[in-house]
Amino acid sequence: MASTAVSSGARRIRRQLPTSPWLFAAPGLLIAGAFILYPFVSTLVNAFTDRRTLVPGEFVGLANFRELLHDDMFWIGLRNSSLYVLGVVPALVLLPLLLALLVHKSIPGITFFRSAFYTPVVASIVVVGLIWVWMLDERGLVNSLLETVGVGRIGFLSDQWLILLSAMAVTVWKGLGYYMIIYLAALANVPRELHEAAAVDGAGPVRRFLSVTVPAVRSTMVLVAALASVAAFKVFSEVYLMAGPSGGPAGEDTTLVMLVQRTGTGLTGRVGYASALSVVVFVVTLVLMLLVLRADRKEES
Repeated sequence: MASTAVSSGARRIRRQLPTSPWLFAAPGLLIAGAFILYPFVSTLVNAFTDRRTLVPGEFVGLANFRELLHDDMFWIGLRNSSLYVLGVVPALVLLPLLLALLVHKSIPGITFFRSAFYTPVVASIVVVGLIWVWMLDERGLVNSLLETVGVGRIGFLSDQWLILLSAMAVTVWKGLGYYMIIYLAALANVPRELHEAAAVDGAGPVRRFLSVTVPAVRSTMVLVAALASVAAFKVFSEVYLMAGPSGGPAGEDTTLVMLVQRTGTGLTGRVGYASALSVVVFVVTLVLMLLVLRADRKEES
């Protein structure tokens, strides 16, 4: 009887096993389908229609994409988003690594500095942006200090290029702590014997950094470059807060994501055209990631 009960129980468990994993995964799959997959598919479909906020729209083929090629604001947004990647990514690849090297050693009080460097990461981007806007305002702290030392006031929030540079500074400042943590995890796996051997051979700190540290964390640098590239190309909040809803003087600081928000929202929003813009942003970010990975594989070979 006991063996019969055991065998029936085993058969019952085997019958339940094929469906049990799906039951556990169902909540996550439903959330991903509702908030990731469905919006993605809907955006792709809308990109080929002339849908507006209150109008379903009809299929127009590639008309939205052809219009992009003749839209001056699209090229301005593409230029600014590309410049943002070029300005932000190198800084977010190198500076967090140097910061991680500073706080990597276990010495008394180092936990305080690690927490201090990470604090901007957990702060709201809106709060961070407003603080920097107040600091960089014409009558803000930075200009007051510049005027005190005789430099004069600088239009950080009124000049087209200074607005973009100021937004880049905010992005770098806020992202330093996040990427520092990633580098700290990578540095923990670097064997200390490598540094000791290099020191015995007479290598100085800079030489050990270039010959030991950088090769050991190169894969992490590629990961950081990929993450930072995607985030920089999709920048919105920093530029929006610095330049305002209009995108700075004559809209010259508008990024692609700002253009998507401006075009596709409101009662008369052009949802179809904004979806086409979103598809372009997706394709470009995908290409950026593939280029970073390809460059990494080429260097390895």
